[in-house]
Amino acid sequence: MQVKHIFSALGMAVVLAAVMYAPACEREPVYIGGNNPTDPVDTTGNGGNPNAHPCDPDSVYFNQQILPILTSNCAMPGCHDAISHEEGIVLDNYQNVRTTGGIKLSNPADSKIYKVMKLTDPGDRMPPPPQPAVPSDQQALILKWIQQGAQNLTCDADCDTTNVKFSTSVMPVIESRCKGCHSGASPQGGISLTDYTQVKATVTNGSLWGSITHATGFTAMPYPAGSAKMPECDIRKVKIWIDKGAPND
Repeated sequence: MQVKHIFSALGMAVVLAAVMYAPACEREPVYIGGNNPTDPVDTTGNGGNPNAHPCDPDSVYFNQQILPILTSNCAMPGCHDAISHEEGIVLDNYQNVRTTGGIKLSNPADSKIYKVMKLTDPGDRMPPPPQPAVPSDQQALILKWIQQGAQNLTCDADCDTTNVKFSTSVMPVIESRCKGCHSGASPQGGISLTDYTQVKATVTNGSLWGSITHATGFTAMPYPAGSAKMPECDIRKVKIWIDKGAPND
């Protein structure tokens, strides 16, 4: 009987110890790769932001990928901006694109905004000459967006500014957000942005930086007026390149 009481007492002690130490274990954080508990290494892949939505490389995002194509090639004065609204079509934001762009989810390839980009007849193609045709890779992206349901998806894209160059960082921004309006035989404002020399000229006179930051005295870009600035990541890349002397790298 004495032995039985001893084991009972030991069992109770173990239970009490577990109860006493359990809260401490629940509260104790675990840090990986460092000794400073105030500066833990982020292992979540979202920069420490639990609400971040990483971009899926297989998904198409409207504001980041589709809207720049449409505003640069279609939503311009005399065409499909809110003021001109040719044929009742306005392509300056998601709601207007969905309601006026002739999108057919049941037959994406038959959607009007996609079909008119592929036409070869100068009288029917959009944008019309002398504007250049929308590049085939951008046409394919628009078709893919419609095939995926023409959704208004958003994500938190990574911003890599570790090795900013004109060819790989700046010109892609110009091509997706500016070149549609600023190319061809009659570029908007008489400003062409089709190559390094032309872009460098706008750096020299200050118009590129003034326009993309919406500075006083400059025409705010991207068009149309009232549009939000281009993503902060793109602005940062342009600034880093300009601060390096705007080299042709």
